Amino acid sequence: MKASVYYQYGTSEVLEIKEIEKPLPKADEILVKVKATTVNRTDCAMLKAKPYIMRLFTGLFKPKNPILGTDFAGIIEEIGAEIKDFKIGDRVFGFSDLGVSSHAEYLCISKKKAWAKIPENINFEDAAASLEGAHYAINFINKVKILPRQKVLIYGASGAIGSAMLQILKHFGAEITAVGNSTSIEKLEKMSLEKVLDYEKEDFRKLEEKFDYVFDAVGKSSYFKTLHLLKPKGIYISSELGYMAQNIFLPLLTTFSGKKVKFPFPSNIQASIKLISELLQNNEFEPFIDKIYALNEIKEAFDYADSGKKTGNLVVCFP
Repeated sequence: MKASVYYQYGTSEVLEIKEIEKPLPKADEILVKVKATTVNRTDCAMLKAKPYIMRLFTGLFKPKNPILGTDFAGIIEEIGAEIKDFKIGDRVFGFSDLGVSSHAEYLCISKKKAWAKIPENINFEDAAASLEGAHYAINFINKVKILPRQKVLIYGASGAIGSAMLQILKHFGAEITAVGNSTSIEKLEKMSLEKVLDYEKEDFRKLEEKFDYVFDAVGKSSYFKTLHLLKPKGIYISSELGYMAQNIFLPLLTTFSGKKVKFPFPSNIQASIKLISELLQNNEFEPFIDKIYALNEIKEAFDYADSGKKTGNLVVCFP
């Protein structure tokens, strides 16, 4: 089978498309013919092993697993003896923030991992693009209690996490102010949000409105820069550690203050997939897809993902 592999940390230049052995499923695994996957921020971090803490998971000196990819959508081609609720030919999708080696034509995944059947009305590209960003978005939202008509500002609403977040928040009845890039403004304006700002033309920090929550979905702001935007009991959450890992420590330091910081440690991927499946089935969620690539274009996908300019998801498709 063909796969994108890397044997040392670095930029997209260390990636190679090679013919490697097709995996064989164990008794508790399925073999999936991958039809679509994505290139995302997690993949870029694993490729470069930055921040350095990534090496605790990927290998100290070189990658333990040469195939990247955290999510997939595809067709079951073989099943292990312990797999009872699925059959060959089922369309499935899944995700793991530690990687599932989906930048390849085939992968094996255990029944213990997070995956499910793709809703009938969803194609492979949309299915693959509905997982990584949405899972992280859900783990922002489940750190607080969202009530109808609460005011939420999303910085980075055009990214994979932010675009998923605003749709899920709409499901819960929040009033959303979205801050996105220029290329996403037209799409955001069609989504019946309270307000849409182009961060390339407007500084959202100058808003006079106060918010129950400020969600930084790209990790490019900070609690201190947005403190004035929060209501007296408002909460700030960022997708990144922040300067000197401040977002890890600020939740403790703000415990007894009115305006608090929380950190969205992601957990329970299976619950995220269940919620996303329901929203997809009910036509309440549509992933933003910026570009679609073939496997032999994956270096371009990594370069674009690393540029910080993408809108939503970058999908890699297989024939």
